Amino acid sequence: MTEVLLLVGLLVAVFVGYNIGGATTGPAFGPAVGANVITKLAAAALMSIFFFLGAITIGPNVVTTLGDELVHTTDVFTMRSNVAVLFFIGGALFVGNYAGVPASTSMTAVGAIAALGLATGELNWAVMGEIVVWWIVAPIIGFWVAGVVGRYFYPQINAWVAIEANQEGREMITVDRSGTVPRLRFGVGADRREITGAFVVVAIGCLMAFSSGTSNIANAIAPIYGTGDVDMIPLILLGSAAVAVGCFTIARRTLDTLGNDITNLPITAAIVVAVIASTIVIVLSAIGIPASFVVVATMCIIGLGWGRATRTTTLSDARRGEETRVSVGALTAEEEGETPPEIGEEEPEDIPQASDLFDPSTTARVIIMQNVVPIIATVGAFLTFRFVPIFGF
Repeated sequence: MTEVLLLVGLLVAVFVGYNIGGATTGPAFGPAVGANVITKLAAAALMSIFFFLGAITIGPNVVTTLGDELVHTTDVFTMRSNVAVLFFIGGALFVGNYAGVPASTSMTAVGAIAALGLATGELNWAVMGEIVVWWIVAPIIGFWVAGVVGRYFYPQINAWVAIEANQEGREMITVDRSGTVPRLRFGVGADRREITGAFVVVAIGCLMAFSSGTSNIANAIAPIYGTGDVDMIPLILLGSAAVAVGCFTIARRTLDTLGNDITNLPITAAIVVAVIASTIVIVLSAIGIPASFVVVATMCIIGLGWGRATRTTTLSDARRGEETRVSVGALTAEEEGETPPEIGEEEPEDIPQASDLFDPSTTARVIIMQNVVPIIATVGAFLTFRFVPIFGF
């Protein structure tokens, strides 16, 4: 019976990993695919490789936090409880995927495992408190860092990068396999600046994939690891393989969605947001904190737009009490490669409205679902472990 439950637990873990691969490939490589820099197949391959690198290097720190430290004793991680925990993680994420919302896998996983600890009286409140504090602090850090970049550096970065979507329908970077040794081939007529920009977009996608591996691998395998029945490395290999399957299958739909909608967020802004959010997630993963890339990135977008919009007012004007009119639509104020204006030279009327960047109804749906999905996992798991006899402790 134990072997059967272990097999079921591993299968559910694979299902969770599969959903992670489908949900995270789009945010990482949507800009590259949407700008016709690389193909979906190449995006899936790069996502699989760099996710695994993040999982095998920094990922064990987060696995240890969720599998060993979030509860006082790992005795609560029975095979029955593991199946239930992973079921609620995978089920809640499925609800988010069905709604077309990139829900936080980290918050969902922590919620389900914390519910198990709370229902059994074994929740480590000190560790839970540390995680929650960082969940609050990390988005604030992301907002202010992005705000500073938006006010003082974004226009210059936008002028340097000058990445525009390739309208010819052919990918900028492809692999030529006609010879004995495969080699990279670039778009016809592409100059050095365009090629550099294409590499930048792909490199940022790889960074995001790496950061996803550092944090998200724990969401699929931590409960199984907590039982002590399977070692860390085999679980990471299994989880990474499941993620790879998701990358090559259901992630294609996510890439379609984000690739087609990426014009709502300029590619330069997407790069800046990805660098800041990925760096924060990697740092938190290194200290064992499961972080939500989705939440941090959302605050980075808002901070970047706010910082960009405040360029209409100098610090001396602000000290005199002059009102600063801002709009997150400021990220669309100039085209890629345009000469940046000086602070204070622009008029508020030159800044597009927020609706140019955000669809209010879509934004509201995303915010609601990002909170609903973890709540579904947490409440459902708690009620199950607390009141269903088969899972009683």
